[in-house]
Amino acid sequence: MDMRLDPADQAIQARTREFAERYLFPYELECEERQGLSKKSLGIIRRAVKEYCLNAYNHRKEDGGPGYTPLQQLLIHEELGKATCGLWAVVWTATLPLRHGTARQRRDYLLPIIAGKRRCCYAITEPEAGSDPRMVKTSARLKKGRWELSGEKWFVTSADVCDLILVHAHVDGDPEKPTLFVVHKDDPGVTVKRVPKFMHTYVFEHQEFLFDRVALAPSRLLGKVGEGYELTKDWFTDTRFQIAAHCTGAAIRATEIANDFAASRVQFGRPIRDFQAIEFMLADMAVEIMAAKSMLYRSGWELGNGLERKLAHARASAVKLYCSEMAGRVIDKAVQILGGRGYMRENPVERLYRDIRVDRIWEGTSEIQRAIIGGQIKKRGLGLYTGWV
Repeated sequence: MDMRLDPADQAIQARTREFAERYLFPYELECEERQGLSKKSLGIIRRAVKEYCLNAYNHRKEDGGPGYTPLQQLLIHEELGKATCGLWAVVWTATLPLRHGTARQRRDYLLPIIAGKRRCCYAITEPEAGSDPRMVKTSARLKKGRWELSGEKWFVTSADVCDLILVHAHVDGDPEKPTLFVVHKDDPGVTVKRVPKFMHTYVFEHQEFLFDRVALAPSRLLGKVGEGYELTKDWFTDTRFQIAAHCTGAAIRATEIANDFAASRVQFGRPIRDFQAIEFMLADMAVEIMAAKSMLYRSGWELGNGLERKLAHARASAVKLYCSEMAGRVIDKAVQILGGRGYMRENPVERLYRDIRVDRIWEGTSEIQRAIIGGQIKKRGLGLYTGWV
């Protein structure tokens, strides 16, 4: 069993690491202080995204993407996840359900998004619907050959820089008919209700939207009526792996900073890493990261070797659960090792501490991941998680 990354994987990993260190890390403090980046800074990063062949890195060559393998995509996510303030979001991707669009939708939406000429966000959460998508109240009704969409969506990440919104709604208000619609942000009836502020500093906004009888042509339906939940599950699977990789990268950066500090910080006549209390924390952090990377890379290999869609969904829950909670434990220890310095916003570890907390919440809470895993064990047996094929 050869577990090594091949030369192509290593090259992509190294190139992304260089990109993050040259074009994301230097803009972290600007983003923290301004609560976002200037147009000039965004422009510099966006040009570098194409230079480093990272635009729409989650898509196949036939869709206009670079055609990276699933493992290579996770390696990219991991390196980008080391940046604070959500700066990885400047590196645009195209939501996977758009692959299932018609030829016209691919031409009008998918290809321009991959090229960086358009951008799409995903709207599913509502005031009364989060973990349970059957509670969605946003509805769409077909009237005189056009769809009429009404409802409210919360936490629409990066919506301020998107011109398209992929909206999860129920046709005729029926939970048995979950369906996706492509909404243009400038469509009549679409308004921004509020722009809430959150614990982390994020390069873009998480806006709340109201949809008031938004008229949509039949061409705005993505997939078929009733397919929305399955398409959304594909999106959840993809984003859960992405979050797991981001968390692993964040934990690695925090541990590297803590390790360097522990080697250079001298108290009572010796570096603090020589004290067992510090040494044991670093040891635990390293082991946690090793376990996370093992889960993550194994899953990447499986995805690239034809892992069944339903099994991929099951794997994603386990990997997202472990990596997000691992990152919380590891970065908390990094703050402790750095002491007062770890509590200063100018320190990457402090920003990572705030950034990483949401990863146990969005795209399915830790509790939801446990429910999914428990259900999979009942259905398929423990071997799904404890076995090795």
